[in-house]
Amino acid sequence: MTMKGRDAHRQRLKKLSGPDLIKAANRVLYVGADMIRAYAHQGISRGSVSGKGHVPSSPGQFPNRDSGILQAHLTSSLTAPLEAEVKSEAPYSAALEFGSSKMEARPFLRPSRDAKAPEIQRLFEVEIDKLVKGSGT
Repeated sequence: MTMKGRDAHRQRLKKLSGPDLIKAANRVLYVGADMIRAYAHQGISRGSVSGKGHVPSSPGQFPNRDSGILQAHLTSSLTAPLEAEVKSEAPYSAALEFGSSKMEARPFLRPSRDAKAPEIQRLFEVEIDKLVKGSGT
């Protein structure tokens, strides 16, 4: 017994597992990484006072902006197919994110990632839905 529409179904599946899927996923990864970077940037700015009146943030909170170096060194990029990265190349960013023997952590990247994860997941769903709907042609 032959399956009706078998060839059309094979074509849809092929499209959903090929370069179109990789392109769609890379678009979402690129946008998602920049959303995380922007959220971290905004979190560092919230309630901050630079210069003489600077007050350090409390442990566990986003670091308060002082010189702007941390924000200026936040970057997001696609590093490979299906791989994106958000990082800070400020010299003290690891100590802020994870803490040190002299200071408790003031994480800014992990909370940003966690806050944006549901929105990025929705973007993936939208892109996959577009592929599924467009694959029938």
